[in-house]
Amino acid sequence: MTAVSPLARNGGQILMQQLRIHGTRRIFMIPGESYLPCIDALNEHRGAIEPIVCRQESGAAYMAEAYGKLTGEPGVCFVTRGPGATNASIGVHTAFQDSTPMILFVGQVGNDFYEREAFQEIDYRRMFGQMAKWVAQIDRTDRIPEFVARAYATATSGRPGPVVLALPEDTLWGTASVPDLPPYPRIVAHPGEPDLDRLRQLLDAAERPVMVVGGSGWTGEAIGQIAAFAERFELPVGTAWRRLECFDQRHANAAGQVGWGMTDALRARIQSADLILAVGTRLGEATTEGYQLVQSPQPRQRLIHVYPDAQELGRVYAPTQAIVASVTGFAQAVARLQPGHAKPRGDAVRQAHAEYLDALAPLPAPGPLSLDTIAVQANQRLPADACVTVGAGNYALYPHRYRQFAGPGTSLAPTVGAMGYGLPAAVSAKLEHPGKTVVCYAGDGCFQMNLQELGVAQQYRLGIVVLVFNNGMWGTIRAHQEREFPGRPIALGFENPDFTQIVRGYGGYGEAVERTEDFAAAFDRALAYADREQRPALLEIRYDADGIAPGQTLTSIRTAALARHAAAPSH
Repeated sequence: MTAVSPLARNGGQILMQQLRIHGTRRIFMIPGESYLPCIDALNEHRGAIEPIVCRQESGAAYMAEAYGKLTGEPGVCFVTRGPGATNASIGVHTAFQDSTPMILFVGQVGNDFYEREAFQEIDYRRMFGQMAKWVAQIDRTDRIPEFVARAYATATSGRPGPVVLALPEDTLWGTASVPDLPPYPRIVAHPGEPDLDRLRQLLDAAERPVMVVGGSGWTGEAIGQIAAFAERFELPVGTAWRRLECFDQRHANAAGQVGWGMTDALRARIQSADLILAVGTRLGEATTEGYQLVQSPQPRQRLIHVYPDAQELGRVYAPTQAIVASVTGFAQAVARLQPGHAKPRGDAVRQAHAEYLDALAPLPAPGPLSLDTIAVQANQRLPADACVTVGAGNYALYPHRYRQFAGPGTSLAPTVGAMGYGLPAAVSAKLEHPGKTVVCYAGDGCFQMNLQELGVAQQYRLGIVVLVFNNGMWGTIRAHQEREFPGRPIALGFENPDFTQIVRGYGGYGEAVERTEDFAAAFDRALAYADREQRPALLEIRYDADGIAPGQTLTSIRTAALARHAAAPSH
């Protein structure tokens, strides 16, 4: 039953009460005059809803998206109208492609000024329509509970994703006596018995099956159930691109990351598989290396596709079997499933894991500082439950190759390839888990897109560690340029500031590292400082820019491209 409030409340008060009812503990925001009643209403929820005042809307939206990844609950972000919404849109796009539950509340001009192109006016339905699950505008104060309840349900059901709600000023300043709605229900989809019977039959008949896990909504319990299922059915387990937290990489069935940057051995294993069991992953472009590893629309391998949204199944691939189920619902169902296959596959599992372990040895690198070796050293020094965050860039290939991620909350990485994500995500992770070690890997370009969020780490006393990889260029694009236009680099370099001085300006610790042998001690000092002082610590990693990816140099890419061009027939 719902209870009618005995007193009329303004829209801001009603809205904040709904957030509290639905379990919101923290909101990320840039204050704006367009939603002042919401800001004032926070006074009534001190100690229950923590407002995190960010420095730019993209940082606030990224933090909310990271919160959604970490908790499975919608990350909530408040921004002002117009420029605030456009700045925050990158976080909404990230949440959409990463299937992350998130709600963005945007201030809006009053309905009395609407459709006049008033100050900072935008039609948010049109602006966000293709990058959100639902976009709406709340035009009546008494309907706020209804819209907010629907927002939470929509963001978390089926394929999770972002919702955008516009808040006209007259709605927030208006008053109403309106019932509060109860907390939204979480919907978990389970496979049926016929689904499980067919699944078992297909797995029993397979000789070279591989399981690929990914997507969102994983819990430690679900990963444990899937690991036990993989043991019983003797399945190597790969993680979808940038979804390394979806399986414990230390487990004996772990086969490594599938997709861009994967090892040759794992690629060959998936190509030669006679069955792929995909759980929670869309099998997108990056995971399938341009829809070639698993071909669209008709895969070479038999495909069992498990996904929480029926509309996704059959959209890109024609599966042998399609199962509508959330990752937790599927994990619960297969926890009691027993195999009946006669052909043992244990050797393949052991070989796949051995190949994965072999890939943890650092590859050769140019110059006095090896990114491969320091990534291995970082993996060895970090506790198993540490959270590693990245944005976008080739530097992220190093932690994703050499770090053994151990389950939910240990990796935050945008599958959309959004730059500037790593630092805000690290801030959000440390707020959610203050007792855990949090390390942000950031390229020099990636870091400078949101470095101002160091101010949030300073203000809220968050002991995060940031590794800034300084090669003075947009490295990923340089690699692409060398492949397509070898020996003609242009418009890719930049002159960097002294990053160690920047972090000191934010009250933190900064140190530059230029040799491999100096990294381990410097990393230990940074970790100790962050833990002791509860302030950010930053290591600026200065290295030879020719080292562009594990086992690759720009020189080798250029040489191969020149040879390819020379061998091509002239026209």
